[in-house]
Amino acid sequence: MINVTKTYLPDVEKYKSYVEEIFKSGWLTNNGQFVQALQKRLEEYLDVKHLVLVSNGTLALQIAYRALEIKGEVITTPFTFVATTSTLVWEGLQPKFVDIDKETFNIDYSKIEDAITKDTSAIVPVHVFGNPCEVEKINEIAQEYNLKVIYDAAHAFGVKYGETNVLNYGDISTLSFHSTKVFHTIEGGAIIVKDDNLYEKIRKIINFGINSPDKIDCLGINSKMNEFQAAMGLCILDDMDKIFEGRKKVFDYYMNNLPKELQLQKYSEDCTKNYAYFPVVFENEEILLKIKEELNKNDIYPRRYFYPSLESLPYINDIQDMPNSKSISRRILCLPMYDSLNEYELKKIINILSSR
Repeated sequence: MINVTKTYLPDVEKYKSYVEEIFKSGWLTNNGQFVQALQKRLEEYLDVKHLVLVSNGTLALQIAYRALEIKGEVITTPFTFVATTSTLVWEGLQPKFVDIDKETFNIDYSKIEDAITKDTSAIVPVHVFGNPCEVEKINEIAQEYNLKVIYDAAHAFGVKYGETNVLNYGDISTLSFHSTKVFHTIEGGAIIVKDDNLYEKIRKIINFGINSPDKIDCLGINSKMNEFQAAMGLCILDDMDKIFEGRKKVFDYYMNNLPKELQLQKYSEDCTKNYAYFPVVFENEEILLKIKEELNKNDIYPRRYFYPSLESLPYINDIQDMPNSKSISRRILCLPMYDSLNEYELKKIINILSSR
């Protein structure tokens, strides 16, 4: 079976050595030694000022909204994983969708200003499939209208925009460390901030608002990462060069052998790639479904990321027309993409895509 992704697992003996340390110490959670070590290493690896580890990427978004005290309407994209939208609704916020660029698949910055109202408090763009948004243009709009910017960077681990990590843009960026991601901690996530006061506020929010054993400063929740998650992250981080190298080989093979009529995502020329996903867009949904069925018959399981376009969700009350997102979501398929895919498996995928 060839799935759309395969979780990278490190050397089991290395992970066992961390687990043995956890058992010796008896310290399983509450900012243990491995959480502290992973936070420091990730801040250095990603070249960010402050990083807060959390139990998953969904909570990372919710905490970001709370920490920035977002209210009312939030401008976002309809072409993303459902968590980007569901977290907004869960927090009592109103998603205001802006259609995507049909080549980059990211939110179309040129349409953001038209969506701003007196109730707009923030913009939540997504670096779709690790492809950075027009961060400078979005920053200009946010400054002009005094809006906060929270980037859902779930796909963008290790991606640079120009000379800096793309996580350094916006008021906050959030990451997912789910086991399907390029870098993972089994489940997990992170919040990236530059502001010292905001960093301290977030550290309290993730631990019930507790400041010290006898003091609670603010409303909080429990979203701490535990030691077993952090131990996995420390193991994976040691292997990132190997992971990226393997994924790049798969990416290059697709690029060199896919049928030319397939539409591929247009990447920013100013960014690096992390080879997290490989989406292809077909001429129509009928062809997509036919190819998907044939792949499935051969035990190959791509995914329709992202389908459906999120303005169609049953809990979205403000009906909006998103023609680009709607069209792309019906025609896009993410091909299997992980570091251990071999040439035989890739040829099998390519042959089916070429036989349509």
